[in-house]
Amino acid sequence: MSAKTWIKQSLVSSGTLKWAARVRPHGAAVLMYHSVLDDPDEQWLALGGIGHSTKIFRQQMEAVARRYHPISLDDLLTFVQGGKELPPRSVVVTFDDGYADNLDVAVPILSELGVPATFYITVGCVDTGRVPWPSQLRYSFFLTSAASWQQKGGKLWRLYDKQSRNQAFLQACDDCAKLSCEAQHRFVSRVQSELNAAIPDSIPTKMMSWDQVRALRKKGHIVGSHTMTHPNMAYVPADDARRELLHSKEKLDAEMPEPVVHFSYPCPALWPHWNSQTLAMSKEIGYQTAVTTEGGMVRKKDDPLCLHRMRPSKNLQELLWNLDCTFLGRSM
Repeated sequence: MSAKTWIKQSLVSSGTLKWAARVRPHGAAVLMYHSVLDDPDEQWLALGGIGHSTKIFRQQMEAVARRYHPISLDDLLTFVQGGKELPPRSVVVTFDDGYADNLDVAVPILSELGVPATFYITVGCVDTGRVPWPSQLRYSFFLTSAASWQQKGGKLWRLYDKQSRNQAFLQACDDCAKLSCEAQHRFVSRVQSELNAAIPDSIPTKMMSWDQVRALRKKGHIVGSHTMTHPNMAYVPADDARRELLHSKEKLDAEMPEPVVHFSYPCPALWPHWNSQTLAMSKEIGYQTAVTTEGGMVRKKDDPLCLHRMRPSKNLQELLWNLDCTFLGRSM
């Protein structure tokens, strides 16, 4: 164990950060998850690094339930609007994309521990049963037998090892993140054709069905929108951004027992992933909250349509360190 790691663990275990945070104004930390599987490494092609193991997720949720105060996103909205105070060190748990393991694996753990969560659904992925486009591109670049890929109007990328394939994949993500709907589908299809490597039909990573999405609500959790096709909302044309916000809400409103008022910004590539224009659109269309991937604590009077959210680490101690630092006012 490194000296730095030892110091972190000692500070967390001693409760020093917890007591120091008591003098800070109360707020909440919003955690972002995607997928929970027994062995997420087995599905790296589909998930990249966004999966958590069942064991680690359980440890983290046990810590959230024991050491912090889990609250719902609705509680957080009331707080930022000035309607109620929160317990110290409040935590909101969220999931992006809409993977089937959210219901099958994560929800039983959440229910057992009494932790509410919000699940943001990429509507097009649930409609089609296809994983989000970054997963489709990752399969193509890492399974292809092609020696190179020609970026449209740009560089020729050699594909001779894992590092070079990853660099080409990341460039393709930068290009695709600026597209949505049919243009995005054409881009992915073109890359798959050029590399002669489409995503297999039998991949183990599955998206939820609409019955499964409704089951989340029946179990007391919140369902929100994560767009139709998972673009970077700050980079697509304004009309496309509006369609992503509006059509995903309309579809979810039709499928769910009550209107959906919560939104999560995708952050597939490039930065930033939201702007003043998308904020105004989200308010006009009827969303009451929107979460970003910009770290930090949510405080009273924050704009509910651009809330901070933090990425959870891959182990328990790092999560505790990041949460305690967040409650001290340090962005992680």
